[in-house]
Amino acid sequence: MEILEDVRCFDGRQLRIKHYSSRCQCEMVFSLFLPPQAEQGAVPLVWWLSGLTCTDQNFVTKAGAQRVAAELGLALVAPDTSPRGDGVADDPDGAWDFGLGAGFYVNATQQPYATHYRMYDYVQQELPALIGAEFPLDMSRQSIMGHSMGGHGALTLALKNPQQYKSVSAFAPICAPMQCPWGEKALTGYLGEDRALWLEYDAVALLEQNGFDKPILVDQGLADNFLHGQLKPELLQNACDNTGVSLTLNRREGYDHSYYFIASFMESHLRYHRGFLQ
Repeated sequence: MEILEDVRCFDGRQLRIKHYSSRCQCEMVFSLFLPPQAEQGAVPLVWWLSGLTCTDQNFVTKAGAQRVAAELGLALVAPDTSPRGDGVADDPDGAWDFGLGAGFYVNATQQPYATHYRMYDYVQQELPALIGAEFPLDMSRQSIMGHSMGGHGALTLALKNPQQYKSVSAFAPICAPMQCPWGEKALTGYLGEDRALWLEYDAVALLEQNGFDKPILVDQGLADNFLHGQLKPELLQNACDNTGVSLTLNRREGYDHSYYFIASFMESHLRYHRGFLQ
């Protein structure tokens, strides 16, 4: 590992770290906030998965999460959103909704993406093992949240690994990627045309298949330009209603898809997760 940045922040440490990923077969960069309590012992952690076009830095610089995390004694981990570097395939047309910055937190099976685009394994297996060995983190106490594409990632990771994450929340998640243009493009490109293979990366489908033994918290801005065409929280609501899963869906009047929206409700999400990480 190479520490690129180590900055004091609310009496904790905001780190930016580069390492070689065996899953993604390239160098990866992630951000980690260690609260001041980490100087005395291992602390619980909350994962943040970012959305399309983002890096590990969007959350760190825009969400305003460190102050509350320092108060609550929570570490914050923000991975990048895709593999990067020479030889990593991008969208052939240079579009922003696929390829670099748009890994969708899946394990790709289709070339030329299968070699590097292993973001599901990277977030769920490789990065936890790395940070758990190197930093004072209590890996038995993890929660996960994310935004948009990252909200999709947080939901699917939690639904498939309920033993790993104590709680889950999302801001404006892509709830049913099998039923929206962003998701259909990404899942076709990474997984191929067989829609049966898409089911394990669709939160609505996973809920309908397996249910879930934990509550879900979602905040959604009602002035979000992507609300009806891409995000479709009503499908998540229906799936939770049909399977008896507790969903708190906060519909926020006037809020859009930006980090202004995220920063406005970040504190409530962190306090929510802290309740499960005692």
